[in-house]
Amino acid sequence: MTKNNNGLILEVNNLVVRYETMDGIVRAVNGIDLKLGYKRTLGLVGETGAGKTTTALALLRLVPDPPGIVECEKLEIDGENILTFDSDKLDQIRGKDISMIFQDPMTALNPVYTVGEQIAESIELHEHVSKTEALKRAGDMLELVGIPRSRANDYPHQFSGGMKQRVVIAIALACNPQLLLADEPTTALDVTIQAQVLELMHELKEKYNTSMIMITHDLGIVAEICDEVAVMYAGRIVEEGTLEKVFNHTKHPYTEGLFNSLPNVKDRKAKLKPIKGLMPDPMDLPPGCAFAPRCDYATEACTQKVPTLTSIDEAHRVACIRYDEPDFHIERRILS
Repeated sequence: MTKNNNGLILEVNNLVVRYETMDGIVRAVNGIDLKLGYKRTLGLVGETGAGKTTTALALLRLVPDPPGIVECEKLEIDGENILTFDSDKLDQIRGKDISMIFQDPMTALNPVYTVGEQIAESIELHEHVSKTEALKRAGDMLELVGIPRSRANDYPHQFSGGMKQRVVIAIALACNPQLLLADEPTTALDVTIQAQVLELMHELKEKYNTSMIMITHDLGIVAEICDEVAVMYAGRIVEEGTLEKVFNHTKHPYTEGLFNSLPNVKDRKAKLKPIKGLMPDPMDLPPGCAFAPRCDYATEACTQKVPTLTSIDEAHRVACIRYDEPDFHIERRILS
């Protein structure tokens, strides 16, 4: 792929994903837009079940069909419409131009192949080199992620969880992708290894000028590694903007609830304020704003109208009809 002249590595318009099952229709993603510039990192944030992973799978066109159905007005990566790609063309870009770090390193690796073989497979396929050269470069990638190349002949069960995650990162970055999708890459790791993995991803991103979507529910990770933030709830983006805007000038009640759920490090005695209720069933979404049943600011109008993203300013958008009222205001400051 060649660099798109509009400055965007990714542009998505009105992405919808649903699963048609015998029990009913699961509305996983309900019309989202995404834009990501070159060398930028977007944090895709939300509770479990918000639709984050399904969104990433749809970008790679990996949603299983059936039962999954994907509809999208525009899905361009580096200016190319991948909705028109056949399976052979998709195989050419997956792992080469766009890669994904899957959520669970314990299951992302094939237990019957050595880690060196699994890294080399992508290199041999996309770089059109010999198996010997691919294995050599696989050793280079292992060293890049902090694992001795002598471990290339070991199998996944011989690695710890943190080292498995490093192997998964090595596979994803083996062909220097322009866009990296990282699906909660530190969820299964302890905090020490988590910090090491995040530092590694940051260093590799800088080295290879990779754009990235970081899927997480951890706002601390977002603050550390992301340039922009999109907050998802029930398959929709409810707030998006630059890191500074979303963290320091929170506008959506759901985003406020996420921040209120965090421990207050300045006041150890302060009680947590969790968001009341649960995420709605995607097979039975409520009318109007999906967050209204859990929202402290909800009015009757919120249950009647589905809010759309509207601009607060050029770097900040929110989906909440209360902002039609001139005196409605939420203001928080998280980052110093």
